[in-house]
Amino acid sequence: MIKMSEIQNPAVLGVFNNYPKPIRQKLMFLRQLVLDAASETEDAVFIEETLKWGEPSYLTKNGSTIRMDWKRSKPDQYALYFSCKTKLVDTFKELYGDLFKFEGNRAIAFNTTDKIPVNELKHCISLAIKYHRNKASSNAG
Repeated sequence: MIKMSEIQNPAVLGVFNNYPKPIRQKLMFLRQLVLDAASETEDAVFIEETLKWGEPSYLTKNGSTIRMDWKRSKPDQYALYFSCKTKLVDTFKELYGDLFKFEGNRAIAFNTTDKIPVNELKHCISLAIKYHRNKASSNAG
């Protein structure tokens, strides 16, 4: 498991360091959930931490990219973003529609005062991490 303090990519570290401290702590918590879910997901032996669209992003060989960010235009909100070309957010809505706030078909949004439902969010993250493998196995049957 990668520990929270070990951001290897200097560009990613720079983005995290530019967030306001309270937001950085929230995003680092989400980052750790992504890393934990990856370490607990079968076959997700490697997760790449990089930037996509200037946002911290997490990629696995068999998964769909997960991004996270905070926008100055919505200072009390931050989000986990998923590819809008997948059915991931639709699946999350079916499973946890009463638990999370969603932005269309691309994000789970959080207010800075929200208590994060950790197990349910890790489940959503793990579905993204193994998305292409799950999609392939459902198309094979």
